Amino acid sequence: MTDHFPGASPDTETAVSASNDGRVADATARNWVDRFTPRPLRPWLRLSRADRPAGTWLLLLPCWQSLALAIAATDWRIDDFWLFLAMGLGAFLMRGAGCTWNDITDRNIDGSVERTRSRPIPSGQVTAWGAAVWMVAQALAALVILLTFNDFAITLGIVALLPVAIYPFMKRVTYWPQIFLGLAFNWGALMGWAAHTGGLSAAPVILYLAGIAWTLHYDTIYAHQDKEDDALIGVKSTALLFGGRTRRYLVGFAALAALGAGLAAVLALSGPSLAVALAGVAAYGAHLAWQLWRLDIDDVETCLKLFRRNRDTGLILLAGFLAAGFV
Repeated sequence: MTDHFPGASPDTETAVSASNDGRVADATARNWVDRFTPRPLRPWLRLSRADRPAGTWLLLLPCWQSLALAIAATDWRIDDFWLFLAMGLGAFLMRGAGCTWNDITDRNIDGSVERTRSRPIPSGQVTAWGAAVWMVAQALAALVILLTFNDFAITLGIVALLPVAIYPFMKRVTYWPQIFLGLAFNWGALMGWAAHTGGLSAAPVILYLAGIAWTLHYDTIYAHQDKEDDALIGVKSTALLFGGRTRRYLVGFAALAALGAGLAAVLALSGPSLAVALAGVAAYGAHLAWQLWRLDIDDVETCLKLFRRNRDTGLILLAGFLAAGFV
């Protein structure tokens, strides 16, 4: 293997040594990328956020939640096991491709923000051209997996590229870029149902809308990490829009997320399976309320920790829907 992937900056080694061996500032402690992967691979995996897995979970969980709800509403099929695995692989790849695209479009912004200036492109570990090649490679690998789904789900998967493509630009034109992130990150709420049933109904659409409210909740918390830098460089976010009123908005988003998930269960299920699913929804809502109780929008470390805990929030709802399928 050569010292650098095609497209890596010739100043990579200098940049890496100057930034704690290239580690990204908000990478998960003791993450597998920085601990176990060969050094030449690390900039590319960092570009895909593999060292920060929370986003992959947040992209994947709506897929699994929707698939679990569809199974509870109908029945298990042998290919559902493949769908769970395929969605996991696809989420990893498409989150990587989406983050790479985001970093390409934000390469002139990230260097001005304390938390993001250590990312591979602004720190000189990877060139924009190399990142583009890496993005296409990840997207093509995801396409191979998508082609194993039914025709309707394949069509939905291709349409999903539209919100992914436009999201990075929204922070330049609106204080609500989190809505566009929600449109992209919760597409799996449609995909999971479609992959199992071959179509859509009201339940997955409501689950999708509930997921957008959930994204507004967790990504507003996330955006409070960067609000001072964002204000200086003119990047917009709901964190800047809400300011000191953030908590009251988050209460509304959390309520919409929980009520929407409950309504999706009511539309899809009945009897004991509905009761089990609603118990999961109640626990999901309680975890969102716990986050609001712990929130301090002026504490960067707390904001990052609470953002990451949304993996657990989504897993709680998934567990409820999965359990409903066994009743």
